[in-house]
Amino acid sequence: MESGDHEAVFVAIQEFLISSIHFLNITYHIYRNYIRHKRRRQVAKVLSYNLKTRIPDQVKNLRCLTGTGSGDACLNNLRMSVDAFCRLCYLLEQLGGLKATRNVPITEQVAIFLNILAHHTKNRVVKYNFKRSGRTISKHFHAVLKLHPVLLATPTAVSEDSTCSRWRWFKGCLGALDGTYIHVKVPEAEKGRYRNRKGDISVNVLGVCDRDMKFIYVLTGWEGSAADSRVLRDAINRHNGLKVPMAPYKGLGITIFVTMATLMEMDS
Repeated sequence: MESGDHEAVFVAIQEFLISSIHFLNITYHIYRNYIRHKRRRQVAKVLSYNLKTRIPDQVKNLRCLTGTGSGDACLNNLRMSVDAFCRLCYLLEQLGGLKATRNVPITEQVAIFLNILAHHTKNRVVKYNFKRSGRTISKHFHAVLKLHPVLLATPTAVSEDSTCSRWRWFKGCLGALDGTYIHVKVPEAEKGRYRNRKGDISVNVLGVCDRDMKFIYVLTGWEGSAADSRVLRDAINRHNGLKVPMAPYKGLGITIFVTMATLMEMDS
C-alpha cells in the first residue's frame, strides 16, 4: 500500500476510536443517570410509605385504642376510661418528665405501655398493631416503666399525735388491706377451683392502700376458692411481693396494716 493509503487507514481508525470513546462516555452518563433516578424513586417510595401511609394508620389505630369514637374502646383496650387515660398522660408529662419524640407522642407511648400490661401482649404483636418497629415499642415501654416511682404511693405511719377519728387508734399503722372477689369467666372444667364461698365464679384479689386510699400493692390471680390468709401469705413470701417496713411504735416490732372490715365497723 502507498503512504497515502496508510494515512487514510490511520485517520479512519483514529476517528473510529474517538467515536467509540464518545459512545462509551454517553452510555456511562446515561447509565449513571438511570441509577440515580432509580435510587430517588426508591427513596421517594420509602418516604411516601412512612409519611403518607404509615402515620395515618398509626393515628387511626391510636384513636381506636383510646376510644375517640366509643367510650368502651379505651376501657376494653387499655383497661381505663378516656378521662383516666388523659389524666395519666398529663401526670406522666408534668410530674414524671415524659417527653414526646419527633414521631411518637406521649399518648401513644402511654397507650403502648398500657396495652402491653392490660393484655400481656408480646412485642411482635404490639409493633404490628401500632405500625412501629420492635425497637421503638421496647424503647417507649421502658421509658414509661421507669416513671413508676412518680405515681407510686409511699405510705406514712399514723403519728402519735394524730387527731383523725378513723386512724388515731392505730398508732404506727401504714394503711389497710382486704381481699375482694372479682367475677371472671373460665372454662367449665376449671369452675370448681374458681367457685368462692358465696358460690360465684371469681378470683380472690388482695388490695393494699394507704390512709388516702391510694393503692400500694395489688395481687391478683388466685382462684376464688383460695382463703384470704393463703393469698396474704403468698403476697408476703413473693420476691417482689408486699414488704412491711420495720418501724417500732409503742414497743411493736413492725408497723401494721388494718383490714377494711375493721374500719367499716368503726364507722358504723
